Amino acid sequence: MAAPSAIPRRGLFFGGRWREPSLGRRLPVVNPATEATIGDIPAATAEDVELALSAARDAFGRDGGRHWSRAPGAVRAKYLKAIAAKIKDKKSYLALLETLDSGKPLDEAAGDMEDVAACFEYYADLAEALDGKQRAPISLPMENFESYVLKEPIGVVGLITPWNYPLLMATWKVAPALAAGCTAVLKPSELASLTCLELGGICAEIGLPPGVLNIITGLGTEAGAPLASHPHVDKIAFTGSTETGKRIMITASQMVKPVSLELGGKSPLIVFDDVDIDKAVEWAMFGCLANAGQVCSATSRLLLHEKIAKRFLDRLIAWAKSIKISDPLEEGCRLGSVVSEGQYQKIMKFISTARCEGATILYGGARPQHLKRGFFIEPTIITNVSTSMQIWREEVFGPVICVKEFRTEREAVELANDTYYGLAGAVISNDLERCERISKAIQSGIVWINCSQPCFVQAPWGGNKRSGFGRELGQWGLDNYLSVKQVTKYCSDEPYGWYRPPSKL
Repeated sequence: MAAPSAIPRRGLFFGGRWREPSLGRRLPVVNPATEATIGDIPAATAEDVELALSAARDAFGRDGGRHWSRAPGAVRAKYLKAIAAKIKDKKSYLALLETLDSGKPLDEAAGDMEDVAACFEYYADLAEALDGKQRAPISLPMENFESYVLKEPIGVVGLITPWNYPLLMATWKVAPALAAGCTAVLKPSELASLTCLELGGICAEIGLPPGVLNIITGLGTEAGAPLASHPHVDKIAFTGSTETGKRIMITASQMVKPVSLELGGKSPLIVFDDVDIDKAVEWAMFGCLANAGQVCSATSRLLLHEKIAKRFLDRLIAWAKSIKISDPLEEGCRLGSVVSEGQYQKIMKFISTARCEGATILYGGARPQHLKRGFFIEPTIITNVSTSMQIWREEVFGPVICVKEFRTEREAVELANDTYYGLAGAVISNDLERCERISKAIQSGIVWINCSQPCFVQAPWGGNKRSGFGRELGQWGLDNYLSVKQVTKYCSDEPYGWYRPPSKL
């Protein structure tokens, strides 16, 4: 598909309509694969956040509005299914926009759009089922009482999402929030907002009630921070860096506001000496090079059994050399650009620091010679790494693998857990009992056995330690946006009898 000469010009989306930002400012959109400016997006400020939240509150129905919160689950499901259908219809176009905006290969972006549609469909089904699960009875020890549980939408939610999977990460929050009966203000990253704005257009096309989903774009300091700190936001759901997550937690704590955080990672991949080398190499590649390594769960710490380390690295280099690095619109591209010049410089600084600290850049570490423009980085393999080095301890968010060897299972687990992150981990071995032991020992919210990075909408996603808390996807994702209310009824015709009645006059 040919790239358009310019992208559609969108405003902010709230109250069911497109609006110009209050200060009239816009931010440039740069294609990271060509470094060309291809358009712009609106730059929202606190005043726009106020208007978007007002629309969301009115749509929620707390103050007598249109009552999205009280709509039957089947009604909410109808809208979510309609969104999914539109995503499928526009898959090629949305994938193209995603690629132009973020630099990821077009094939990857198309796969993302399929996952977006599947996520809306999945939560449509959960919305439809929610009504039938209301008033779930609680077994009580006293016969003169009856008790049941109501699950109610938590309210107006602020959704702050990252640039690495722009529309997909937004959907992980938007779909369950709307399914639960919440209304939402979505703030995507200013580095990649195009497909999230197109979601606003889709909502208008399918007739989603005004104010149910509102979308504001702009800088984090000018739009994200006012959203996170606003007293009319009942919950914040955030995916992004650990440092930003800390600030959101501090802000939310002032109002005792619930948050769910999916933050950074530095995930291990443990490979034992009983494996098929090439199969394991491909999973190691996929675990750290998909999406140019810009994945929070990337298994960027590769732990190799000493008996196979040399052979494994030789094959890893051979596989890395075979990857097609190109304009992400080219057929067969498997490694596109990183998202921005700032991200490119950050990754290159990590590589430079590793070299200065004594690590060996075994392969890569530079811009591919055949590409003169764009923020491209070769697959980079770093060895002779110590556990004190920055490259071992900090999240790079780029196509960079650091490697250490181990001798025993115990040593492998200790190295795997040598991090303050805890999002994911993986183990590859033909000994399934060993894999099960290690899956219990790794301190993370996700563990993969004989693979890396598979993600299914039905399965919970989230981390431990400084990788955040709360779970997205599956039933757990819906529960993020529901509050649980206990209702208990006294059923006897007799007085309770705790106090003696006063004597009659």
